Amino acid sequence: MEKKKVTIIGAGLVGSLLSIYLSKRGYKVKIFERRADMRKEKMSAGKSINLALSDRGIKALEEVGLMDEIRKICIPMHGRFMHNADGTTAYQAYGKEGQYINSVSRGELNCKLMDLAEKHGADILFNEKCNNIDWKENKIEFERTNSPESQIVKADLIFGSDGAFSAARLTHQLQHDRFQYQQYYIDFGYKELTIPPAENGDFLLEKNALHIWPRGNYMMIALPNIDGSFTCTLFFPFEGEPSFATLDTKEKLRSFFEKTFTDAAPLMPTLEEDFFNNPTGSLVTVKCFPWIRGDKFALIGDAAHAIVPFFGQGMNCGFEDCSVLNSLIEKHDDNWAAILSEYQSLRKPDGDAIADLALNNFVEMRDKVADPKFLLQKKIEAAFSKKNPGKWTPLYSQVTFSPQIRYSDALVNGQKQEAIMEQIMAIPDIENKWQDEEIEKQILELLN
Repeated sequence: MEKKKVTIIGAGLVGSLLSIYLSKRGYKVKIFERRADMRKEKMSAGKSINLALSDRGIKALEEVGLMDEIRKICIPMHGRFMHNADGTTAYQAYGKEGQYINSVSRGELNCKLMDLAEKHGADILFNEKCNNIDWKENKIEFERTNSPESQIVKADLIFGSDGAFSAARLTHQLQHDRFQYQQYYIDFGYKELTIPPAENGDFLLEKNALHIWPRGNYMMIALPNIDGSFTCTLFFPFEGEPSFATLDTKEKLRSFFEKTFTDAAPLMPTLEEDFFNNPTGSLVTVKCFPWIRGDKFALIGDAAHAIVPFFGQGMNCGFEDCSVLNSLIEKHDDNWAAILSEYQSLRKPDGDAIADLALNNFVEMRDKVADPKFLLQKKIEAAFSKKNPGKWTPLYSQVTFSPQIRYSDALVNGQKQEAIMEQIMAIPDIENKWQDEEIEKQILELLN
């Protein structure tokens, strides 16, 4: 049977990885990318949130034999390092001994994936903007962004992997009579800032941790880079006091940072420059349906389910889409009507679930991680889980370190566990009793 000709719209992380899966299965793949080739240009600062590569994403990269190559640009982060407002710090391991997430630069990872996509036989065409798709003929109109030309491309199978503001999705949506679409912006934006390496190239903060400055209504995080620097991201209200709107002079900004992020401010010599030159990004959640059209078209990655970055799962979820799709190609023996139908029915509930989990985690990161009661709850959960591994896996570990557990199941499990912990945390004097056998018995009873 002759393999279909595949067109992928978008050469980002997910589009590039998808092309590798398909090329390895013998499909002829062309990727059309709206932007110029980032490998030939100086990467612009301020656009990316450093990524946290975890087990779901790693599983996908291992399936196509890429993880050894990607590991070279990763830094393991074994836990959260909290920088509290009163100057104290606290460390919280992410999972069990030996479990960690990986800090990786979005730009570097994307460049590497594009190199590997081409190596496996995919063609990538740059400066090609998707204008329209003729669904009857399966023809896509691409306009050159750097010249007045356009071209019509015919494909047997089309994937829209062109991100949260997908042109492929828009065309699909406008020409579908019952398309459901929901987008939700939070009232917070983000700004990328930098902590450079020390003069000798060393890291100025603990290297193998994700740093968080939780401040109630807002927060800053910092992830390590292989050159010794940290990419910091300030998640901050657009309006109100304080907000992006009120920090409108260099003096106000420096004074605010020295007071609010006391230990970080001296490490940020380019703070004013970064803050006023880097764009302020917005944070959107997108849920939509349907993702597919018969055996001809599917949305994948952020184009299908854009989420906020607070669980570090956007890329991991998109990579998992590719892995699930690959297993369905195997299962249905290249019958694309069956493949795409099952892909949508499996991944839509999981996309919705991780979107909700990511929004919930924002409150946890900016607010709760500085609360001693919350930290005690996490300690109780970890201790109980260690003694009863089959009965309790903390929600963070289900999402981050357990690719065998679906996001939709993790959401339901997490809600049940949270209800149990609410009862346990309400026990008088729990601070002193939490290691008693009686507490373990009560959790077991509530579980049953």
